[in-house]
Amino acid sequence: MFQKDLLQGKRILVTGGGTGLGKSMSHRFLELGAEVAICGRRKAVLEETAAELMQQTGGKVTTHPVDIRVAQAVDDMVEEIWRGGPLDALVNNAAGNFISRTEDLSPRGFDAITNIVLHGTFYVTQACGKRWLDGGHKGNVISIITTWVRTGSPYVVPSAMAKSGVAAMTKSLAVEWGPRGIRLNAIAPGPFPTEGAWARLSPDPKSTERDMDTIPMRRVGEHSELANLATFLLADQCSYISGEIIAIDGAQWLNNAGGFSRLQKLGDEDWERIRSAIKQTNEKDKSKRSV
Repeated sequence: MFQKDLLQGKRILVTGGGTGLGKSMSHRFLELGAEVAICGRRKAVLEETAAELMQQTGGKVTTHPVDIRVAQAVDDMVEEIWRGGPLDALVNNAAGNFISRTEDLSPRGFDAITNIVLHGTFYVTQACGKRWLDGGHKGNVISIITTWVRTGSPYVVPSAMAKSGVAAMTKSLAVEWGPRGIRLNAIAPGPFPTEGAWARLSPDPKSTERDMDTIPMRRVGEHSELANLATFLLADQCSYISGEIIAIDGAQWLNNAGGFSRLQKLGDEDWERIRSAIKQTNEKDKSKRSV
């Protein structure tokens, strides 16, 4: 579908590139000739992923441990990357989410999502954007959001709010920065199973089975499909596309206003079971980070 070396010579930063969709997109970019920088909070995970991707593709991957919630840390990271030459593209992929009744949310829980998704995405986008503008370089930003920006969604209110902010940033900066050669687009995926996010958003296997009924295509997405869409938007041949939000969800959002409206049927015992499952997932992640 894509010509060989389509992304040859391009330098691309993928936030949250050590796992999940970020890893899959990075793999595809490398296959097509790009040089990829991946960032995330866990240094060991980044280094393991980089070694794996380079072995599989023969491409070049650099790793940058960073907490994108910290503006100065983000700027320092981007400055380090720029010493090797300007980036050509940024993929805002880092995120966090979990399902919860909104009345059960703590301020800390709300901030945990919005600080990564909204603040972190802006910090990285601004850090790259300033350098593109100062140097007179063209730039390309893709942000991974959700279809909830169009419909809202119960039980994931922090994510819906934060992702809506990223959608607004995408459209706003496409106009503000467009005259100076920078374009921005967003991809709104439906269900694409990943180990971490899937455990927090769909901890109940029976619930996952019921979710298939909301997707007209009756299946979840494959990582390669999203990676190919991201590649399409990064390609120079598509440089007239800017300010767009493209859904890739098997038409789910057209069939279901918000991905979690079905949770209205759950009772207190169901929510306690869900909280317990998410807590176990968080504890596993903590134990991995401590290794």
